[in-house]
Amino acid sequence: MKALLFDCDGVLVDTERDGHRVAFNQAFAASHLEVEWDVPLYGELLAIAGGKERMRHYFDQRGWPAGVADQDTLIQQLHRLKTDRFMRIVESGQLPLRSGVQRLVDEAIAAGVRLAVCSTSNERAVTAIVETLLGPERRRRFAIFAGDIVARKKPAPDIYLLARDRLDLPAEECLVVEDSRNGLLSAKAAGMACLITRSRYTWHENFSEADRVVDELGDDPASGVTLSQLERDWAKVKKRL
Repeated sequence: MKALLFDCDGVLVDTERDGHRVAFNQAFAASHLEVEWDVPLYGELLAIAGGKERMRHYFDQRGWPAGVADQDTLIQQLHRLKTDRFMRIVESGQLPLRSGVQRLVDEAIAAGVRLAVCSTSNERAVTAIVETLLGPERRRRFAIFAGDIVARKKPAPDIYLLARDRLDLPAEECLVVEDSRNGLLSAKAAGMACLITRSRYTWHENFSEADRVVDELGDDPASGVTLSQLERDWAKVKKRL
């Protein structure tokens, strides 16, 4: 195993309910729109990958605000506002790393395993999460592939294929850590092994194609997921790829 590729939201940090959802609502309010995404509705909307795509889907289904002449411009404006609000939430320290993330990252660094984040979220927001919560030293170890860097978002494999090409590694030498079915399908379509760490919004999803499913990585190496375990799992999976 030469590279460990992390999704961001739900994997590094459980950002969706108390981060992205809150930031979307703040952007709607700042734009004087009578729109509020409650917790159950946002869970449904997460089936749509990408924030701009999620808003477009919502307005297509529920109706666009009156007087909107250019839907694309509205989506872009709302997404910029939402990203600004989300950055403030991240930088405030309100959203902690998920259990075991820092430990596993440090194990990978010590072993010379390459690291990347592959996310449909805005690149600025993903970079802020990595740098703020993992620190600038660890941030320098990460390649970040995020946002609109690819044409098709998860469950399409594009983001992981791009990471494979940029890292100049065969897909079978990469292991992906995801929390959603869309992410799992993306990794598998790219020909990569995939570990699932269930998150608040994805615990009920079908992960039958995953190579391993856990509730968390775990801070305690005695009971959590370790790099050596992942390497053993990966070695078995590689024989099937």
